[in-house]
Amino acid sequence: MSDSSSINLELSEEVRETCLCLHAQRAARALARRFDEALRPAGLTNEQFSLLMSLNRPDPASVQDVASLLGADRTTLTAALKLLVRRGLAEVGVDRADARVRRVALMAAGHARLISALSLWRREHEALEAELEGPTPARLRHDLNALSAPHSRPASSK
Repeated sequence: MSDSSSINLELSEEVRETCLCLHAQRAARALARRFDEALRPAGLTNEQFSLLMSLNRPDPASVQDVASLLGADRTTLTAALKLLVRRGLAEVGVDRADARVRRVALMAAGHARLISALSLWRREHEALEAELEGPTPARLRHDLNALSAPHSRPASSK
């Protein structure tokens, strides 16, 4: 049954073939699965590895700073941190200067876990880069960073 408000097959195929969002989501899921598998021997997921790596700094970071670095919202980050805190890999505390701000620190066990995961990550990352055709991995990172950078959108005209 056809109706004039339906979308034709050609348009569906066009979107399927050209939609950058669809292709980026599909690639992100595939990369997440790949790195989850690679990091499994270290007892980490790719998300946990990235989160712990973002905490590897001299001073505890604010939750907002970590969320911004990871491109996550604070609620999602807080949920992810709870597991790491329970496992003794990270610690959340109150900022000394502003009690409204939460700071997150990498614990010794988290640092040790990162050390054990780093060689796994490196090996998988090198294999991934070797598989890429076309643009260099540096160019791909540049383009992905450009897509994820905050930007202002022009006001829509009414």
